[in-house]
Parts: sequence; C-alpha cells; structure tokens
Amino acid sequence: MHGIIAWFARNGVAANLLMIAILAGGIWSLTNRIILQDFPDIPNRIITVSVEYRGSTPGEIEQSIVTRLEEVLYDIEGVKEMDATANSNTGTVTLDFEEGYNMSEKLDEVTNRVSTIRTFPPEAERPQISLMSRSETVITMVISGDLSEKELKVLGEQIRDEVSNVPGITLATLKAVRPYEIAIEISEDTLRQYGLSFNQVTQAIRTSSVDLSAGSVKTETGRILLRTNQQAYNHEDYSAITILTRPDGSKLTLGEIATVIDGFDETPIIARFNGKRAIAIDIFRTGMQNILEIGDRVKEFIAMKQEQLPEGITLTYWGDRADRIKVRLSMLLDSAIIGFILVVIILSLFLRPTLAFWVALGIPIAFAGSFLLLPYIGLSINLPVILAFITTLGIVVDDAIV
Repeated sequence: MHGIIAWFARNGVAANLLMIAILAGGIWSLTNRIILQDFPDIPNRIITVSVEYRGSTPGEIEQSIVTRLEEVLYDIEGVKEMDATANSNTGTVTLDFEEGYNMSEKLDEVTNRVSTIRTFPPEAERPQISLMSRSETVITMVISGDLSEKELKVLGEQIRDEVSNVPGITLATLKAVRPYEIAIEISEDTLRQYGLSFNQVTQAIRTSSVDLSAGSVKTETGRILLRTNQQAYNHEDYSAITILTRPDGSKLTLGEIATVIDGFDETPIIARFNGKRAIAIDIFRTGMQNILEIGDRVKEFIAMKQEQLPEGITLTYWGDRADRIKVRLSMLLDSAIIGFILVVIILSLFLRPTLAFWVALGIPIAFAGSFLLLPYIGLSINLPVILAFITTLGIVVDDAIV
C-alpha cells in the first residue's frame, strides 16, 4: 500500500488522471446505473393459498377449507412457517420458505398439491395460489368529486390505464374501490309460482353463463374450432338467461323471475378526500426504475390531466415517497458542501489555501468512488444507504482535517 501511495506521489499526472476517472465514473454511475428507491429490495419467500367459500362461517371455513389445505401442504420441504386463517367466506394458508430454495419450483409444487384436493365444498371457488410480491409504492394519485361510485370507478380505471402508458411507469393499481359484483335475488313465492327450485335456477345460470371449448372438427377445408362464448358479464346478459323452456316453445328468462343487480361487492368501503367521494391509484416502482423519475412523471401527468377533467373533479396526489428521497439526498448534498467548505477554511488557517483545497477534494472523490462501486456489489441508493453516507461524511471530513 505504501508503495502505491509513493508511486502516485512521484507521478502527479497519473494521480490526477485517476482522480478525474473516479469523479467521472461516480457521476456516470449515479445518473445511469444506480437504482434510486425508498428501501432495498428484499427477496420474497412467501406463498399464499386462498379459497373463497361465500356464505360460510369461520368454523365451516376451518373444517372444510383450511384443514384440507393443511393436510396436503404441511410436509413440503423447506417450509419454515405455515400460518392458517379462517375468516367468514375465505380460508387462507400462508407458507414461509427458508432461503436456498427456488420459489418458482415451490410455487409449482404447492399448486400441484392443492390440485389433488377433491373434497372442497361444491360452492367453493377455485383456489388462488400466488407468490407474494413486495412492490414499492412511489406515489398515490387521488380522484375525488361529486360522482356516483360506479362513475368514479370507471373514471379511475380510465386514468389508471392512461398513467400506465406514460413512459417509465409500468404498474398502477386502483385502491379504495369495491370489486364489481352481480347479485341475483329471487323470492320463494316466485319459485313456487313457476314450479322451480333454487337448484334449478343456479344450474341454469351455470350452464348458460360459460365460455367453453368443445375441441375441433377436421374438414376438407381445414380445422374448425368449436367454442361457446356465452359468459354473462352484466345485467342484460344475466337477465336474458333462459331458466325454463315451456312445452309450447316459450321461454322463461331470469329477468322475469328475479331481480338482477349490477353493482358492487357488499363489503363497505368509504373513501373521502376533502369531504368528497374518492378513489386512489397507487403507482409502483419495478425492476430498475428510478423512484425520482416516476414521481416527477406522475406529477406532470396530474398537471396535464387535471386540465382535461370536468369541473368539480379533482386529481391530486399524496404519500409521495420520491419527495422523501429528495429531502434525504438534499441533506446529504448540503452536508457534503458544508463539510468541504469547513475543511478548506480550517486548513487554510494553517496551510496554503491551494493545499487545503486539494485535501478537501478528497471528500467528493471518496463519495464518487462509492457511487462507482455500488452497482457492482448489488446496492442501490435508498434511505438506509443515504443515512449511512450522512454518518460516514463526518468521518471523511474529520479524516481530511487530520
């Protein structure tokens, strides 16, 4: 080490070239290679299995859903912890895996195990199996105004799609909204009047509202695919479903005997912004995206879109995590500038000002070298790293003075 220092001391041109290379490389790495994010990415090792069984109690969910899932999943290799939750209408089992296992392979193994269960209640929905992902929320857009819930959600979906098409933004999701739901209400008196049972009605709906592939037929001119596209999606589609065909050929439709409600899930969600009905859109950072760029582009989109919205509709934002990063970076920059000036002033009292300047120049060079190396060791610029830089800055300044 002393030999290297002595060599650079005798070769000032080489030392200056190395200094310039470190400064240029650090600036280039900071602006082009280093990821700016709120917190560092943590590999996710949690798989969730969820089964919906509407109209059931937690006790029924535990007995008919959760217990069966536990029986087929408890002995999977690598499971560090398994949690099971039984709520009204839904049963969930969460598997936390140890490090060292391929999560894609474990996801396939869990899917195969769950697919072997044949004893779920007939009314239970298909199991939803997913590898939980940790997405970093950058900023939240808020849409508020004097609109109905349905009108506000339609507008939110439109704005979500538009902001997702902004260059540099890839993931945006609606928040504080209820999912669409078709509710069918029919009285017992109506069923008796037409000589129907509840099972007949549900079976008619299941067999009529379906998209089903029936294979293909090979002909002389080619292969013909057979498929029925009769899935019902709205009030009109469900109302037109045939429940009963009479001997004279007339048909009894669902709309004639039932009330079809094209609305939202019954779970109450009340979202207000400045006293008005509101919904939110979360904007996420993914992959190598820069949190500061996403925040700036979302704000530009909000300013542009607000001019196009009708009077009384407000589009704004809150929860800007990009601004938090800006504040910390500004604090680091201010501290570095103050440290540089203090080193120059203090050393100039005892040494030549030019010598004091070159000593103080070691502060930005040290940080530029750190920025240059960060991508190669898998680190990004985030809140913990910025805090570490701020703490280390004091050490670098003291070292320069000494």
